[in-house]
Amino acid sequence: MASHPSHKHQLFDNLPRPLVVMENRWPAGSATGWHSHPKGQLLYATAGVMAVHTEAGAWVVTPNRALWMTTGLRHNVTMSGEVVLRTAYIDVARVAALPAESCVINISPLLRELLIEAARISPVVEPAGRDARLIALLIDEIRLAVALPLHLPLPQDERLRSMCAALNARPAASASAAAWAASIGVAERTLHRLFVRETGMTFAKWREQARLLYALQRIGNGDKVIEVALDCGYASPSAFAAMFKRHFGVTPSSFYR
Repeated sequence: MASHPSHKHQLFDNLPRPLVVMENRWPAGSATGWHSHPKGQLLYATAGVMAVHTEAGAWVVTPNRALWMTTGLRHNVTMSGEVVLRTAYIDVARVAALPAESCVINISPLLRELLIEAARISPVVEPAGRDARLIALLIDEIRLAVALPLHLPLPQDERLRSMCAALNARPAASASAAAWAASIGVAERTLHRLFVRETGMTFAKWREQARLLYALQRIGNGDKVIEVALDCGYASPSAFAAMFKRHFGVTPSSFYR
């Protein structure tokens, strides 16, 4: 069973090493609670799906992906399915050329094995020999990893935030942009302009991304693709699969393999 972040995680936060990796297990449906770290953090689960919420938006992190979080970012992680987690704590003041922004990165087979192996290295003994070389290679591989579009930015405008909360609560809602604009008391053109300004996405793109991230969590929970497709507002599993493949290059059923 997982320990609370304020206990085990705090120990790893305060170690003098530039990089340490911790292994942890979280039961399905559990959450870390809101917290932050004085170091950069790479979250990687070999099993289960994580939804990571911040004030600025949310990420969904699936196996074969990891989330890089910049220093001090307040976040809450919710688990879909049992999550087997490796967390790398990285002192960005001593490790250069890491991503400047929080992002989801692809985990290559090599990076996966390095993270698993690094969790076995003592966090309190200064690494030497093979351990030191393994950590150096791990840092190199994090720097080379490719960022992926698994972020759902949240607007700061209160009218849009309430609307986005409603869209997230009901992903199948098919109301038009004009109807949503009327619901928050703005013109449709204003809604489109605000969405791009506040999130960097069009309204249609944001809604599709919200549905996609909702679907990833549901599929990670083991729900049937046909149920997820309908709950996301798609008329058929094939329409949903086509959208999914356009984003990820694979079908929903093969995504987690």
